[in-house]
Amino acid sequence: MKLIKLLLYPFVPVYYLVVTLRNMFFDKNVYKIQKVDAKVYSVGNLTIGGSGKTPLVIYLAELLKNSGNKVAVLSRGYARKTKGYLLVSDGEKVFTSVRESGDEIYHTVLECRVPAAVCEDRVLGAKNLIRDVKADTIVLDDGFQHRWIERDVNVLIIEQRFLVQNKFYVHTLLPTGNMREPLSSLERADAIVINRKFSEKEIIPDKWSIYFENKKIFTAFYKALCFVDILKKEEYSLKDFEGQKSLVVSGIANPFSFLNALTQSNVDISNRIVFRDHKDYTLKEVQQIRKQFYATNSHSVVTTEKDAVKLMNFARELDDIDIFYLKIKLQMDDSESFKQFIIGKNFS
Repeated sequence: MKLIKLLLYPFVPVYYLVVTLRNMFFDKNVYKIQKVDAKVYSVGNLTIGGSGKTPLVIYLAELLKNSGNKVAVLSRGYARKTKGYLLVSDGEKVFTSVRESGDEIYHTVLECRVPAAVCEDRVLGAKNLIRDVKADTIVLDDGFQHRWIERDVNVLIIEQRFLVQNKFYVHTLLPTGNMREPLSSLERADAIVINRKFSEKEIIPDKWSIYFENKKIFTAFYKALCFVDILKKEEYSLKDFEGQKSLVVSGIANPFSFLNALTQSNVDISNRIVFRDHKDYTLKEVQQIRKQFYATNSHSVVTTEKDAVKLMNFARELDDIDIFYLKIKLQMDDSESFKQFIIGKNFS
């Protein structure tokens, strides 16, 4: 994989030029940014996958909902099997399957019970969503690069591990590295959330500090709450799984923090299956899970919440196996300051 990335390095300047020109066209109003009839809060990142956008979208949607706003979430619906605008939920009833809407928005809907839709065209999607559910506030999932829609607040989330590690293949632009835009694009952000996940807080390296000057900076972390039986919906404490020999299954962009959380909960993670991000589970993968589960004499299967919403579709094939997901929640180190920032923007 590293060899392929190295071979693609000559295309990095081309990618940089395309990104720079595109942003310049938006800045110079060559590309027209459209306003919709609602407050728009965009949540996005600079890297591909694993920063914590979905937990932050859920956190923000719940915060705005609890503050009296008629909130709806709009996503592209990455890796879904449909096209165009699709209303996922009206806040009460879910109208789609996870394959039709995508795992991220489906997870969001189940977690915070707000109206939601998917659409590649965010302007069209926002207008239709506002019409369908009478929303006055839109939380735009993965919207930092989608500049066609005007937003009132641009919240950028960055994984702390990305900032502190010193790896060429991480801090380089696509297609060699993991960056969708250069760090100079932080200029567009109204607030930056540094997600330390399950790690201790670390100082931003000096070489990056110039990009964070005069920015509203918040830090966040993940809190592991419990394990949930994906079929019975019953909750179990973290202590119930201490020392347990489980088969760990994940299909997310960066399983490092998930595995770290399990390790901190004293769950044996030596037996695991790691699939690619947004894994579309089929009977083939389910049979693979079953085979390894019985071959290793595991006590249970432990997975992520994003994977759980897809594995639920195989309840019949997995009815003889105990499968649990680790329920986590994003929390702010200074939740009150973040709330005041968001609410202040909401009424400005």
